[in-house]
Amino acid sequence: MLDSWLAEIEAMYEQMVEWRRHLHQYPELSFQEVETPRMIAGILQRYGIEVETHVGGRGVVGTIRGAKPGKTIALRADFDALPIPDEKDVPYKSRVSGVMHACGHDGHTATLLAVAKVLSDNRDKLCGNVVLLHQHAEELHPGGAIGMIEDGCLDGVDVVFGTHLTSQAPTGTYLYAKGYAMAAADAFEIKIQGKGGHGASPHETVDAVAIGAQLVNQLQYIVSRQINPQKAAVLSVGSFHAGHAGNVIADSAILKGTVRSFDENVREHMQREVTHIVAGISQALHADCQLTYTAGYPAVYNHPEEADAFLEAVRRFADESRVVEMAPIMGSEDFAYYLRERPGMFFFTGARNEASGAKYPHHHPLFDIDEQALVHAAKALVALVYHYAVEKETDLVPEPAI
Repeated sequence: MLDSWLAEIEAMYEQMVEWRRHLHQYPELSFQEVETPRMIAGILQRYGIEVETHVGGRGVVGTIRGAKPGKTIALRADFDALPIPDEKDVPYKSRVSGVMHACGHDGHTATLLAVAKVLSDNRDKLCGNVVLLHQHAEELHPGGAIGMIEDGCLDGVDVVFGTHLTSQAPTGTYLYAKGYAMAAADAFEIKIQGKGGHGASPHETVDAVAIGAQLVNQLQYIVSRQINPQKAAVLSVGSFHAGHAGNVIADSAILKGTVRSFDENVREHMQREVTHIVAGISQALHADCQLTYTAGYPAVYNHPEEADAFLEAVRRFADESRVVEMAPIMGSEDFAYYLRERPGMFFFTGARNEASGAKYPHHHPLFDIDEQALVHAAKALVALVYHYAVEKETDLVPEPAI
């Protein structure tokens, strides 16, 4: 039966490409999605799927009810775009100035719509239900997942899975991790208020640039000297703005940075130490330093049992050499919120093909995907549903008495 479902996915390829290219031409930014969720809801309704709109704001949830009782499996795809100009020379180039799908969310949506069609057509064979989580606003904190969860999108759900297309791995491959897969992402902003003056009279000033430099330097010591080397953490100051002239000592400066970690204790320690250092330098150098520390998405933690289920499912159709265990990465994802509520896992589907131009990193103005990856992503999701809603349930049926 699984082979038949996979063949149906392959037959959906041209439709997936059509959906993906339409979405690529008409991208919508996080929390501004209007036409995209309307399109998704319309397609699901045409397939006879129960649909709920405006979930958590702009999310769409579809429910496919199987013919027999069983587990409820949730599958998630995000659909927001980024404020990045599309510089590709392709027929499906974005028609919205300064906005493009530079992370593959258009492909995620097309993939899950194809999965919805195949599973809806085969609902009489399902034991249990499938919940389709079409999520808005993954790219912008606080993200769309929290609102959708608060609106009940996971009510009755037993396990949840998601995939992300990646140009960092060749088409046809799958990347997975057990345990931590992606980092928590926090942000900070430090506003320094000193006392400006002439560059020739530093003794009459409180130099915001010098104070900012001290902060940048001291913040690096948190990771290098306070975090166990066997634990992972990153602190990067990515923005430092101060002053306007070379002979004027700046009276103010603003630093912005990011903190990445996996372990929750490490995450809390990083925040405490950033706060401590800012307060200490502020006092020692006679400045007023105001810290704003924002907790972003938590770490993505893949539950081991569900990771094993993923491996069992994809190895039914994919060669083992194509299923690669990856090291955790410092990128972040609000899929983490689903995994805090339900067991599940998040994996990557390779979409890199240099011959077709799909070779640029995510969030790059030339970013693109190999559209054959849509088939591979959809196959994995369908195989996971088969694993839970057909294969495992069939195993539970007792043998007839003789």
